[in-house]
Amino acid sequence: MSKSLYETLDVAVDASAEEIKKAYRRLARKYHPDINKDSGAEEKFKEINAAYEILSDEQKRRQYDQYGDSMFGGQNFHDFANAQGGANLDDILRSIFGGGGGGGFGGFSSGGRGGFGSFGSGGFGGFSEPDLDVSAKIIIPFNVAILGGKHSLSYNNESFDVKIPAGIKNGEKMRVKEKGKSFQGQKGDLILSVEVASSPEYTREGDDLVKSIDIPLKTALFGGKIAVDTLYKEITLKVKEDTKNGQKFRVKEYGALNRKTQSKGDLYLVANIVLPPLASLDSSLKALLEEHLPH
Repeated sequence: MSKSLYETLDVAVDASAEEIKKAYRRLARKYHPDINKDSGAEEKFKEINAAYEILSDEQKRRQYDQYGDSMFGGQNFHDFANAQGGANLDDILRSIFGGGGGGGFGGFSSGGRGGFGSFGSGGFGGFSEPDLDVSAKIIIPFNVAILGGKHSLSYNNESFDVKIPAGIKNGEKMRVKEKGKSFQGQKGDLILSVEVASSPEYTREGDDLVKSIDIPLKTALFGGKIAVDTLYKEITLKVKEDTKNGQKFRVKEYGALNRKTQSKGDLYLVANIVLPPLASLDSSLKALLEEHLPH
């Protein structure tokens, strides 16, 4: 006995209700007229809706399983649907399978769950699949944004860690799977909009970092070495003699990771020359400086 409704949904005759539902959702997305502009997609979409309306109803499915395509005059459902032309499919299918109430077969004309005549704004042909995704904003520390790491969150009475990728930028979005709302065994995702907290030490310019460092006057005048903390590790910076205030030192690949190129930016250290308090100088040095320093 031919049973082409199952072929329309691309499922086996003994498919479970859940398998039928999944197949319908997949095909409805594929052939929805707003998505698929191919010729014939709209007709295919209508057939998919009709097949689902029949096979998702336990009573109507039993009836169809008993008689098969003989209910459509012995022709497969595709040919049967095409043969109706502009006729009201809702009325035709209701006369075949019984009234059922509440909009009949998805309200092809009366606005129920589906819709051959109109495509509702809530989903595919009026099939309204709830939006289970949830949007939220998180603020992450500057160093975590640069280095990556874990960030603890609490949502919906649940605490969990989110993996932060190194180099993430302010305003980027992250998707955390199955942490959104729940509905009939399905779970949406948590969409996080990332805000990176400011740092008292660093500013970010693209993939580069900028940091001010204090350099004693003696080291700036005569040269030397100073220890500098970076986000990655402590380094020793060689300072040349006659270093000026505001002069920049470039430390290669100590900046932020660019996740597209997988390369790091640079760190720029800006010299802040620290003058010794005048009171700390002995009188003879003060006299020499006062006498010989250029105006």
